[in-house]
Amino acid sequence: MTEERNTEQELNSQTEEETVEEVFAENEASENTEEKPAQEGEQDPMVELQGKLEEAENRYLRLQADFDNFRRRSRIELEASAKYRAQNIISDLLPAIDNFERALKMDVDNEQAKSLKQGVEMVYRSLLDALKNEGVEVIEAVGKEFDPHLHQAVMQAEDENFGPNIVVEEFQKGYMLKDRIIRPAMVKVNQ
Repeated sequence: MTEERNTEQELNSQTEEETVEEVFAENEASENTEEKPAQEGEQDPMVELQGKLEEAENRYLRLQADFDNFRRRSRIELEASAKYRAQNIISDLLPAIDNFERALKMDVDNEQAKSLKQGVEMVYRSLLDALKNEGVEVIEAVGKEFDPHLHQAVMQAEDENFGPNIVVEEFQKGYMLKDRIIRPAMVKVNQ
C-alpha cells in the first residue's frame, strides 16, 4: 500500500508539475500577445488621428452645407418678403375699394352730388393707381372661362349667349399681387 501511495504521490506531483508548467506557458503566451498590440499601438495613434481628422472634415463639410442651405433659404424668404410686402395692406384696402365702386354706381341728380361723385372717383382712381404701382392687377372674369384658382363660383346660370363653363356675371372683383391671388373674383358661371 505504501508503494501504491508513493506511486500516486509521484503521479500527482508530476501532474502538478505539468499543470504548473502549462500555467507558466500560458502566461508567457499571453504576455507575448499583449506585447504585439503594444507594438501595433504605436501605429494606432496615427490611425486614430487620421480617423478623427476625417470625422472633423466630414463635420465641417456638413456644417458648411447646412450654412449654405440656410443662406439660400434666407435669401428666398427675403425676396418673397420684399415681393409681397404690401399684401396685408392691400387685403385691408380691398373692402374700401369695393365701397368706392358701389358709391360710383349710384345715379346722381344735382350738381353737388355730381361734384361729390367726381371727388370719390378721383380718390378711387388714385387708390387703383397706387395698387397698380405695387403690382396689383384686377382679375378679368366676365366672358372668360371659369378657373377655380382665379374665380369663386357662387351661382350658376343658363344663358344661351355664353358657352358652358363661362363666367356670366361678376359680383365682386378679384385681385392678384404679382403672381399670388389675394382675393378670387366672386362670379356666376354658365352651365
